[in-house]
Amino acid sequence: MENSLPQHTNRQYAGELRELRIRLLKMGGMVERQIADAVNSLVSRNSEQAGEVIARDAAVNQMDVDIDAMCVRLLALRQPAAGDLRFITTALKINYDLERIGDLAVNICERALELNQEPIVKPYIDIPRIAEIAESMVKDSLDAFLRSDCELAEAVITRDDEVDSLNGQIFRELLSYMAEDPEAIGRGTRILFVSKNLERIADHAGNIAEMVVFMVKGKTIRHMDDSKLGERR
Repeated sequence: MENSLPQHTNRQYAGELRELRIRLLKMGGMVERQIADAVNSLVSRNSEQAGEVIARDAAVNQMDVDIDAMCVRLLALRQPAAGDLRFITTALKINYDLERIGDLAVNICERALELNQEPIVKPYIDIPRIAEIAESMVKDSLDAFLRSDCELAEAVITRDDEVDSLNGQIFRELLSYMAEDPEAIGRGTRILFVSKNLERIADHAGNIAEMVVFMVKGKTIRHMDDSKLGERR
């Protein structure tokens, strides 16, 4: 990504763009940790870890505020054009998606705190699988941003179908458990919320990947069918 940033004779401006990039990647790293710890707090029934994730959300929120302010300041004072403008507007949108991912990790922890106090409905097998895919999508979308890699960004987008399929499978299995045991309805519903939150994390990772393509190519690919991705290359 650093090599792809436009070269500026104004060193201060170039430094500000690098600082923005560094802040986004730092926030991305924290959000990745939030996802991993949130899911582990559920699978390992570690309520203390869930509480730590919830407490760290304040730091994620502060990063969101700081990055947003930096982007607005750059837009107002530097009046960027072309590649710089796409980079800064992309940063604004990535920042939003990362903050939302952080909120979804907190949602998972809130459900974990409740589920950890009750017997397990069924072994957590598919939840870690869907979490692993969602985490990898977040990581790869940020790597695509770092390297300005459209191919990697498009690969992230296509993996969303796998997440949707797993989420549907979890829904059908839990529905069956709840139909057989009405006492499991409350716990099953909470697990469904966890699965849905993971699906939404994957959606936000896809949003980041779409913005990478916009940043690099200047093309908007939102709402485009996956089968048409290759046509833009």
